[in-house]
Amino acid sequence: MEHTWRCAITVADLGEFGIIARIVGRLPQSPTVLLGPGDDAAVLAAPGGRVVVTTDLLLEGRHFRRDWSSAYDIGRKAAAQNLADIAAMGASPTALFVGLGLPGDLPVEWLDGLTDGFRDECAPVGASVAGGDISRSEQVVLGVTALGTLDDRPPVTRAGARPGDVVALTGRVGHAAAGLALLQAGLPEAFPELSGAHRRPMPPYARGPEAAALGATAMADVSDGLVQDVGHIASSSGVLVEMDADAFPVPASLAAAGERLGEDPLEWMLTGGDDHALVAAFPSTAVLPSEWLIVGRVVEGEGVQVRGHAGAQGGWDHFR
Repeated sequence: MEHTWRCAITVADLGEFGIIARIVGRLPQSPTVLLGPGDDAAVLAAPGGRVVVTTDLLLEGRHFRRDWSSAYDIGRKAAAQNLADIAAMGASPTALFVGLGLPGDLPVEWLDGLTDGFRDECAPVGASVAGGDISRSEQVVLGVTALGTLDDRPPVTRAGARPGDVVALTGRVGHAAAGLALLQAGLPEAFPELSGAHRRPMPPYARGPEAAALGATAMADVSDGLVQDVGHIASSSGVLVEMDADAFPVPASLAAAGERLGEDPLEWMLTGGDDHALVAAFPSTAVLPSEWLIVGRVVEGEGVQVRGHAGAQGGWDHFR
């Protein structure tokens, strides 16, 4: 993806405080932000008395490429992966804090697109960017911290799954992995829905607090691959999770992309990351809405097994 910029002004021309002023001018503040950008620290309301916090680091060339993704897409993706972690605890997102490392020759229009991406990903969940920091760097670096509120609910951790529970999934899986494969093959336009999924995930944010209300015993954000993230639940809970390969309907777009590239679409669904779906364990008596697909069960033992599929090993590892 190539971009041409009509504006000759760069972030270096603005300077640090001009960059901050430009970002802040494009960002609304949510009611939970009592004091936003402009002071030494922000002040947030904590309605439930407890705050959920998560943080992520995104590096150009490692987590995103500017020739594959627009600034707007990168902003939405950076916000999404952090907001999804808040939802995976059964919490509601309230605010983001963003640390930016920017090359001096970066056009300000790119900065505007990034800011708008953060703004538009936060808006549907009622969160906002409440502060951050700026530095000059050789490549784009994003350090994002997200906060959320439990609203008097206990957190849903990875450690509570019990034998007899069912395991259910909500949100899409495999789309971002297929999109990455298409981008690597130089075929992003063959399946724009899939290449778009890599650039901009669509986490099911509302399902996180919903799962908590439904009595979820454990939950995780599917960021590193379903098998790997279910494995975190199994390890933390001291149980074995059995999943059935035939429980996963393969979308037509994934099947077609798999045929085009000679890949197994089910492998994408089981081991591909970056979709930020949610997977949770529930008591077998829980009545789950249609958005939740039961894909397995919790039994005595340890680890993860996928019945009916010989692959499904691995997942994302930053040092592999």
